[in-house]
Amino acid sequence: MKFEIERASLLKSLGHVQSVVERRNTIPILSNVLIEAAGGKISLTATDLDMSIVESVAADVGQDGATTAPAQTLYDIVRKLPDGAQVEMVEEPDGRLLVRAGRSQFHLPCLDRQDFPITDEGDLPSRFDIDAQALRRLIQKTRFAVSTEETRYYLNGIYLHTADVDGVAVLRAVATDGHRLAQVDMPLPDGAAGIPGVIVPRKVVNELYRLIEDLDGPVSASLSDDKIRIEFGETVLSSKLIDGTFPDYQRVIPEGNDKRLSVTTKDLIQAIDRVTTVTTEKSRAVKIAVEKAKAVLSASSVENASATEELPVDYDAESLEVGFNSKFLIDILNECEGENTQFLLDDAVSPTIVRDGDDDGALYVLMPMRV
Repeated sequence: MKFEIERASLLKSLGHVQSVVERRNTIPILSNVLIEAAGGKISLTATDLDMSIVESVAADVGQDGATTAPAQTLYDIVRKLPDGAQVEMVEEPDGRLLVRAGRSQFHLPCLDRQDFPITDEGDLPSRFDIDAQALRRLIQKTRFAVSTEETRYYLNGIYLHTADVDGVAVLRAVATDGHRLAQVDMPLPDGAAGIPGVIVPRKVVNELYRLIEDLDGPVSASLSDDKIRIEFGETVLSSKLIDGTFPDYQRVIPEGNDKRLSVTTKDLIQAIDRVTTVTTEKSRAVKIAVEKAKAVLSASSVENASATEELPVDYDAESLEVGFNSKFLIDILNECEGENTQFLLDDAVSPTIVRDGDDDGALYVLMPMRV
């Protein structure tokens, strides 16, 4: 194998694939990236056995071939090369990989490409195209609520499925960690009707979010009950899905919350940040006392420090005090793009609904806490 490629192109593709590789592996081959050169391009593949990514990039191929090389080391080498460098890679007679650019040379150990696992996706009967930035919006507005508690593995991802809203079919993403819930809808893409409800793992969600950051245009999604494949340009991301049943999230969305509070989003975020400066507890609890036209935010610490701040709000129901985990609340507010955020409240112990003033397709639920 022998090829030459411009550093920037190689670095971008290596950056995409190497992040799939787990830093600590008990299987040595999984620390490597598979490099295949043929037909005027190279193909880079990485996998952790659950997820795999393949990306192709144009190169000047002098000799077809394939090998595997340490993914992190190769990425670091290319990253540290000067801008504009031409990178040459040659498979040496002793089985090592020669990486050469200008006056720099590196010899990397390789593992037999025959040992590199090839994942079998099987049949993926459901297929549809979705706008890349619309997909990114679904991910961005829900991924903060994905649970990291491994014992509740069925919450360790985003639940993607179709739903009916007033007779209109939508594509819906839902995530929850038991303390907060994020639900975001978008118009149902052509071909997505009848797709199975699937739980996309947190790692896949985060990789996909990063990969499509600057992408305009459609992304092709293919699904089965246990696998997903996302394709765009010269990149293919495939993964197993979480094998579990997502809970009936509709049961935790309250229907009787009739106390409506509207507040300027930016002002509320800044006020929460200020008053919780005095707290030392991990939860950083904040109490919000609302009455007609105003809300008083307060926080305190076990060391007897305290802080309060008053905010003007739109509220005309009976007075109410409710406490929240300030981090959880700010995570939700950061996804509210409108000037105002609406809270639908019931009492101090019932879940609160939070809605973005400018986005009817987004809904959040936050459990209160005792303060």
